[in-house]
Amino acid sequence: MLDNESESPLDGQVVNGEQSSQPDTTMAMVIYALYLASFILGFTSIIGVVIAYVYKGKGPTWLDEHYRYQIRTFWIGLVYGIIFSILLFAVIGFPLLLALAVWFIIRCVKGFKGLQEKRAPSNVDTWLI
Repeated sequence: MLDNESESPLDGQVVNGEQSSQPDTTMAMVIYALYLASFILGFTSIIGVVIAYVYKGKGPTWLDEHYRYQIRTFWIGLVYGIIFSILLFAVIGFPLLLALAVWFIIRCVKGFKGLQEKRAPSNVDTWLI
């Protein structure tokens, strides 16, 4: 308990005999939103992956799996994006970049849905959807 009523509680401190049993999924949702915003702004996915690295390991297992999924989504998307951008010279790159955008959006929506259901995303280790 707090010694002085004017002091604010520290993170994880029990207040009035109760501690929040629901983990805060706000940052994971913000990361998915930053990923989707990168289609307009371009750089927000970098901010998102940095946040994912910071918050990874600080929550329950199912929430940590979301951060792992977000990190993998960023790096896999970056690798695919570089390869497909090089293939633009061979004309095949443009449809592949469109497919990459669809893949990225599907992974973000799948992650949002998992967060709302308070469960880990399925197939975290896959390079596919």
